[in-house]
Amino acid sequence: MGGFFGAACKTDAMSDVFFGTDYHSHLGTKSGGMAAYDKKIGLQRVIHNIRNSPFRTKFEDIFDEMEGSSAIGCINDSEPQPLLIRSNLGTYAICIIGIINNAEALIKQYLTFSSGHFGAMTGGAVNSTELVAALINQKSSFVEGITFAQDSIDGTANILILKDDGAIIAARDKMGRIPVILGKSEDGYCAAFESFAYKKLGYSDYKELGPGEIVEITAEGVTQLSPPRKEMRICSFLWTYYGYSTSTYEGVNVEIMRYKNGEILARNDKKTDLCKDVDYVGGVPDSGTPHAIGYANESDIPFARPFIKYTPTWPRSFTPSNQKERNRIAKMKQIPVHELIEGKNLLFVDDSIVRGTQLRETVDFLYDNGAKSVHMRSACPPIMYGCKYLNFSRATNDMELITRSTIYELEGDEGLKHLDEYSDPSTERGKKLRSTISTKLHFASLEFQTMEGLIEAIGLPKENLCTYCWNGKE
Repeated sequence: MGGFFGAACKTDAMSDVFFGTDYHSHLGTKSGGMAAYDKKIGLQRVIHNIRNSPFRTKFEDIFDEMEGSSAIGCINDSEPQPLLIRSNLGTYAICIIGIINNAEALIKQYLTFSSGHFGAMTGGAVNSTELVAALINQKSSFVEGITFAQDSIDGTANILILKDDGAIIAARDKMGRIPVILGKSEDGYCAAFESFAYKKLGYSDYKELGPGEIVEITAEGVTQLSPPRKEMRICSFLWTYYGYSTSTYEGVNVEIMRYKNGEILARNDKKTDLCKDVDYVGGVPDSGTPHAIGYANESDIPFARPFIKYTPTWPRSFTPSNQKERNRIAKMKQIPVHELIEGKNLLFVDDSIVRGTQLRETVDFLYDNGAKSVHMRSACPPIMYGCKYLNFSRATNDMELITRSTIYELEGDEGLKHLDEYSDPSTERGKKLRSTISTKLHFASLEFQTMEGLIEAIGLPKENLCTYCWNGKE
């Protein structure tokens, strides 16, 4: 995944962009970068590896290295960016958020017809940001080029460009799967993924870009270069999982949505009376906590934290590239509160269940510390398809998903014809999926949020939401 922040100011923009970019650290752990424009110096760029050290630490000397009244920054889990590009459109810095599924076809097409070249990374791969720049540069203006790139890409690409005159161009993906939100202050304007990032810096809400909308940002104002398109498919996972709790997308706050989501889960459980003997409700991991609070409020079961994560030395369990090491660190971070575990019936709400690897470790840890039973609820429906529009999940193919692998174990290829039934808790196949996963992961019971419940909690029209991960519908 990834996030970006850019600002054009009447004075200095470096401080705002430094802190604004840092506020996107929850979206990426691989690399971070900043680019700035100054009238005397021109464009500058710095990139650092942030795998083992946070953005703020790696970029604490940036004020001695760069200066400018306009700047952009990016944190991501993919290739290093922003890049500096010199082309027929001028010299500019560019960063993107998203994923390009047809990258190899676009590269081959470009090389065939342009006789150009790309800088290759290890293994011959091409930086996706450079590919997007190459697509943009095939046209005679940034607007034409961005539109061409958006229409050529199978996937998603939010684009932020810092031009050699200090203006910033921001473009939201053509289907609006992830946000681009603009802020305004007395000193200028900014663009961000997360709205709270600029509010903490003294900006107020100015505008949320529509799908495919392109704008130019200067210290004096915002100019629309291309209007929004009609269709939108914003990612529902923004609210259930990877969006930050204090952010708001399309007018819907993440934390509030999660409370509602948990309330709906509890209402569904009341119908079955499955959890009448539960002593405490908790959240796992941190993003599951607000869902659990909503569940506890609706069910009248006390909310508690039976274990606490020790984060001073291990703030991010997903930093190691090796799955075994990620699982080990995740387990070492968990410090039990024995009085809340021993002899207790516990129910946890997880933001989602993807592969279930770390979740089983957590459940075993609870049983090892004396839990009587551990029930599990997922804040979203069963994930049946790996996301092909964003790269926030580590699952590389559908069979890595615990739902799909379990279905295949139960019925082989035949089961893949009945994914809708397996998603539905009222069908025999749906009940079998839940009981089989419960046995695998040592749950006393398992249930998922329904599609209807998820949409109700978000509160946007169903046709405006991307639900591909759950039902395969684009």
